[in-house]
Amino acid sequence: MQVPDYDPTFTSELVARCDNRPEMLVQILHGIVHKFSFVPKAAITQLANELNLSRADVHGVVSYYDDFRTERPGRHIVKLCQAEACQAMGSRELTRHAKQTLDLDLHESNASFTLLPVFCLGNCACSPAIMIDGHTYGNVNKERFDKLLRQFDLDDAGQQA
Repeated sequence: MQVPDYDPTFTSELVARCDNRPEMLVQILHGIVHKFSFVPKAAITQLANELNLSRADVHGVVSYYDDFRTERPGRHIVKLCQAEACQAMGSRELTRHAKQTLDLDLHESNASFTLLPVFCLGNCACSPAIMIDGHTYGNVNKERFDKLLRQFDLDDAGQQA
């Protein structure tokens, strides 16, 4: 997935579609993340100016919500459930395996993957659960995790050819 460079015109148009209303900040940020995969630091300053908010206000919203980030993520976002039901079914071991396999800690990224903890994917009956790029997978053990990663590697290879 090729992520476009930041375009302040896009953000201005998004703000204008929301009638420059500061209460629409979360929706505007979702639009920015959808387009660019993250919230560039330049967008924080721009939003503060265009919505008549402080940079601290905008940064506070960005840092509060898990789906907003200020750094470019990997091509694939892997979320590992850390809730009690998943822990009871082995998510701690799965998390250790994922960290070792991807050579990432939680909240870290490389070009291919971003690894994030979440505290419920709503798939408790099929614990442990993970989400990759918005798709939820249940009953994930180490072997299934590795198989899913290989599938994404193959998908990437096909897109690059």
